Amino acid sequence: MANEQKPVYGGQAVVEGVMFGGKHNYVTAVRRKDNSVEYFHLPRKTRPFVASLKKIPFVRGIAAIIEASANGSKHLNFSTERYDIDPKDDAPIEEQETSKLSMVLGVAAVGVISFLFGKFLFTLIPAFLAHLTSPVFPGRTSQVLIEGLIKLILLLAYIYIVSLTPIVKRVFQYHGAEHKVINCFESGLELTVENVQKSSRLHYRCGSSFILFTVIVGVFVYMLVPTDPLWVRLLNRLALIPVVLGISFEVLQFTNKLRDVPVLKWLGLPGLWLQLLTTKEPDDSQAEIAILSFKELLKMEKNSEEQQEAEEIV
Repeated sequence: MANEQKPVYGGQAVVEGVMFGGKHNYVTAVRRKDNSVEYFHLPRKTRPFVASLKKIPFVRGIAAIIEASANGSKHLNFSTERYDIDPKDDAPIEEQETSKLSMVLGVAAVGVISFLFGKFLFTLIPAFLAHLTSPVFPGRTSQVLIEGLIKLILLLAYIYIVSLTPIVKRVFQYHGAEHKVINCFESGLELTVENVQKSSRLHYRCGSSFILFTVIVGVFVYMLVPTDPLWVRLLNRLALIPVVLGISFEVLQFTNKLRDVPVLKWLGLPGLWLQLLTTKEPDDSQAEIAILSFKELLKMEKNSEEQQEAEEIV
């Protein structure tokens, strides 16, 4: 008898917690400072227009990114709002609120910087810096390769620098816990802290892999358009952002399907290598939160399936 194919689940690390998404629901579990666990449930609703876009190759990636960003921000906001700062015995209420506000703004700053880095720094500055080397390295091929190398260096440097901040480091640990739970589940193992901690913190479907693929795909796409003059180069880089994102999403899906093919699984290795920076090994308490979040999602998914079956019968 053929093995029943398991549903595909995804997730996202948040402040002191993990969000998981399934076919019908999103669930976030957050550990608060008093050690209690709080959940945030959100039904998965896709507008008909977005659902139709997600069926079109090379367009579905952009639609999925926008939808994931919108949903992810809701869960991130929940985690920053519900995670408590330890009260100080001699600190006034105003100082406690300021401390909490600082943490929320810190997470928001990372998101804002990421956006600016991706849209401005990642697109325009590498092209500009590569153009400065054109007297030494003329020609479209040389220029595009140098531009891609600069972009890769900036990406790695940025991730490394932000990973040194305490709050981002902990988020990266929860990112690792999220991957471990998914890998443990997909391996058919019982979701215990011990089994989860033995699982890999790297996963082919990770958004980190997607970011790296945008750099690689960009090199090939930019080979098709002119690099001179500079203003044309900068303009077409901005105009081609949707194209690069769409192709990169398809590449990510393709490499995930090939991850069990011995000869072809190496196609996804660059993305896994990048995850060595974007994930950290979680401690047992972080792994436990990821497990609780995923189990809550499985329970919600089961309830949604049963409700859907009951409605079909009626």
